[in-house]
Amino acid sequence: MRLGLALGYWGRGPDPDHVALAREAERLGYDSVWTAEAWGSDAFTTLTWIAARTSRIRLGTAVAQMAARAPTTTAMHALTLDHLSGGRVLLGLGLSGPQVVEGWYGRPFPKSPLTATREYVEVVRQVLRREGPVEVAGRFHAHPYRGADGTGLGKALKPITHPLRAGLPVLLGAEGPRNIAQTTRIADGWLPLYWSPTRTDVYRPSLGELREGFMIAPMARAKVCDDVAEGLLPVKAMLGFYIGGMGHAARNFHADLMARMGYEEEARQVQELFLAGRREEAVLAVPDAFADEISLVGPRERIAERLALWRAGPVTDLLVLAPDPHTLRVLAELNS
Repeated sequence: MRLGLALGYWGRGPDPDHVALAREAERLGYDSVWTAEAWGSDAFTTLTWIAARTSRIRLGTAVAQMAARAPTTTAMHALTLDHLSGGRVLLGLGLSGPQVVEGWYGRPFPKSPLTATREYVEVVRQVLRREGPVEVAGRFHAHPYRGADGTGLGKALKPITHPLRAGLPVLLGAEGPRNIAQTTRIADGWLPLYWSPTRTDVYRPSLGELREGFMIAPMARAKVCDDVAEGLLPVKAMLGFYIGGMGHAARNFHADLMARMGYEEEARQVQELFLAGRREEAVLAVPDAFADEISLVGPRERIAERLALWRAGPVTDLLVLAPDPHTLRVLAELNS
């Protein structure tokens, strides 16, 4: 199991420690470093900044939002950074949810998310393969565009720049069972939002028989500390925000996932509290047990025991949300 460093997205401003953490992760032998985006900082600019200050560590987006860019634009970002970094890019994509797609990006959330995702990936693949002009007669992503409101002058094009790698890895952030199953067919890897090493049966029907080299790369917050309850508070804060704030009351993929993992009543309670403006209560309502099983928190010995569970399952890459070099170093030692 390889280790990756997950940096997430910025809050109010850039984190001055991110580059130093990425360089330390590279020194410790981490395989990859990952950035994200929500409705603030973007994923690619920060990753490019890190690429210029590292030499070996692979560079991933977990995730770049599909609604933010046309698929050809995303492919341009990936092939450009892949050249500049010497072939280190891992392109992680995610569809996001209706609140973000319609509220932030100002476009309709696709009525058929699986079809929209499949078309998006196909366009990206065609750009990177550069075998000919990009041509996809898609419902959501048509190249060239032939809609009634167009000029009819669109021309199928292939990229001027030759991609460095036709097989640049594409990973998908998928949560629903059908979306996960499709991911195993059309992508090179899967980026689970929550992963419990003791509940792998939740995903087994969707994963089926995985082809060789397929990546399963979940994120997990990690913290070496003496007080487990205190160490879990950032995990609970993250869960409270995702479950309560990253979706509508009637359509929240994150809450649905927590429910499928055995915490349906608790997920709805967290959601109700958050949407009622009682955010502190929502965070405290997140069960310690759930926060604990999807993270690595506590003294070194406890983390060692729990890390063994992660290594025993199908996870190929553990993307660690670790805010301090000491935790990064301990995990590197335990995983060696």
